[in-house]
Amino acid sequence: MATEYGQGYGPGYEYDSGFGAPEGARRHRLPAGLRAPFEARSWREFGYVLLSLPIGIMLFTYAVTMVALGAGLLVTFLGIPVLAAGLAGCRGFAALERARARGLLDLDVADPEPLRMRKSGVMAWMGAVLKSGTSWRTLLYAVLQFPWSVFSFVVALNFWAYGWALLTYPLWFWVFPVYAGQGGIQLYGDGQHSIYLDNPFEITVTALVGLLFTLATPWIVRALTMVDRLLVHGLLGPSRLSARVVELESDRGVVVDTAAADLRRIERDLHDGAQARLVALAMDLGLAKEKLAEDPQAAARMVDEAHGEVKTALQELRDLARGIHPAVLTDRGLDAALSAVASRCTVPVQVEVDLAERPAPAIEGIAYFTVSELLQNISKHSRATWAAVDVWRVESRLMVQVVDNGVGGADASGGGSGLAGLAERLDAVDGILVVDSPVGGPTRVTAELPWRGERALG
Repeated sequence: MATEYGQGYGPGYEYDSGFGAPEGARRHRLPAGLRAPFEARSWREFGYVLLSLPIGIMLFTYAVTMVALGAGLLVTFLGIPVLAAGLAGCRGFAALERARARGLLDLDVADPEPLRMRKSGVMAWMGAVLKSGTSWRTLLYAVLQFPWSVFSFVVALNFWAYGWALLTYPLWFWVFPVYAGQGGIQLYGDGQHSIYLDNPFEITVTALVGLLFTLATPWIVRALTMVDRLLVHGLLGPSRLSARVVELESDRGVVVDTAAADLRRIERDLHDGAQARLVALAMDLGLAKEKLAEDPQAAARMVDEAHGEVKTALQELRDLARGIHPAVLTDRGLDAALSAVASRCTVPVQVEVDLAERPAPAIEGIAYFTVSELLQNISKHSRATWAAVDVWRVESRLMVQVVDNGVGGADASGGGSGLAGLAERLDAVDGILVVDSPVGGPTRVTAELPWRGERALG
């Protein structure tokens, strides 16, 4: 991979990965560890843990009772409606749990797929509930959430209570009665010896221990709620299969729209380009035929002009065929095909392809199309004096990078733009398009594609 255009993003350019702290968080002067006990997030998460126990008891009791009753009655017809009603109730509880997680944990979990009923009626509804994987996942959540809510409730409440109690000990230790000149909390006593926390040093140490507990408790609660997040996200949200189906349906729509746009472009190019030239050529040849006997020299000139039109039409047809899928790509691969594209660019382009083997044909075609579009953008809009194309492989991904020293300002977020359409085309095959183009340049566009492209080939 060439290094001359792989080092950085230009002078004075600051890269923001997107994982830094929010702007408001940077203004806080206190470290996060000292702010945590007083932040609203910590109290919301603590409230979530406290509510989990009574809700877990109700949900567990309801689920176990209804499922056990339904299973016991399966020998009769009543077992099926009871079991279906129990699972439907679990789905209702799941909706409340998603709302609670959204309000207290800022966890936005999409609703699962609705019941699929081919027919209407009670029997069809019961069959849909019993066949739905979402129903059984909500039942599993009801069973698993209860013991975890007991554990997290006990841990969080004890840490929180002991932490604040010990931290504020200097304010209330005097409430304990004094015996034999000693007061405060008694740590040890056997009738002969006793230890009380009553002198200034012991009171200070007690408060410091409480401070440590208080500072650590929000992070312990946060760790506990991470398990709750996993449970809610994994068991109460849409299944991976359903999400994948929705994604594939969306990608199919993108592919269909892209194919339709390509067909319209080909039809327009043929109609306005080669077809129009061929029609004019036929008319010119007809006129030359009529003048052949009267004015042979004029007919010869017209035939000569028609010969030039034939060459132009052939070149337009070659360009159109090359834009669809060039023969050099099929015969010799990306290296030769991209070199041919680069030779037609209006600025000098350095091409380097470092591939030990060829990727899947569909992925190869998309990579070629991506570079072609980006080089066209460079020719039309960038005002660059040089460009570089680099292609290499990283494990199971094909990496394509196009760099130029133009004016920058390219944006892939605008709907309807060429880069936005290119990003949609790559996303349809699990690809990614990253555009880094600060105003003033340089512009660096990186495309990442799957090596084998199961979705593109499947």
